[in-house]
Amino acid sequence: MLKEIVTISFFRYEGFANKWWAFTQMQWAYGKLKGTKGLGFHRMLGSGGDRGFGIYPNWNVYGLIAVWATSADAEQFFQIHPAFQDFLDHSEEHWTIYLKTSKVHGEWSGSCPFQETVEYDKKALVGVLTRATIYPKYLRHFWKFVPSVSESIHDKKGLIFSIGVGELPIVQQATFSLWESSELMMAYAYQSAYHKEVVQKTRELGWYKEEMFTRFLPYRTGGTWNGKNLLKQYF
Repeated sequence: MLKEIVTISFFRYEGFANKWWAFTQMQWAYGKLKGTKGLGFHRMLGSGGDRGFGIYPNWNVYGLIAVWATSADAEQFFQIHPAFQDFLDHSEEHWTIYLKTSKVHGEWSGSCPFQETVEYDKKALVGVLTRATIYPKYLRHFWKFVPSVSESIHDKKGLIFSIGVGELPIVQQATFSLWESSELMMAYAYQSAYHKEVVQKTRELGWYKEEMFTRFLPYRTGGTWNGKNLLKQYF
């Protein structure tokens, strides 16, 4: 049985010096993470304004998504690794969600970085990651729809948390969200007129050079976001 787990961490930074440091880690953190025991696929992530979905960067919030061979490897990293301690020392707040992959389709940088390790349950708590590389010729069309879709997801039934993130501004975009269940997430996806229109346009025009859709089972968290552990009641 596969023991692989996935973690996604978010860090909030305040003050020019810390924000600049965080920005530089989009490049320099990879060297610090090289050779970390049990660490496989990993990406540093920036975020957008307007709750994470704006076209302009949010210089306060950055993330790290990582695949670990075992939960023990992840624990060791979060407890003693100098790179993670650097993140904590420079940030005002940090939140990490521990995940097991239940369903995955598509590719990220030419391969699939996640392996399904738990059975998919549409009634269970779910973390959803969508990621795409957008063809340059479709960038204007894509970003025209983002504000309306962002607004349509706000305060939707079952939504716990959502943020827009990415490796490269404008071109490589991802969203991560937490929902009370896949049923409620799918209800939004199929009932929101704005979301349905984006899905239709994607199929018609082929906006994406590469895309991935993944569902995770969250099972643990560490830290807080906006002063709260948003998943505390579920564990």
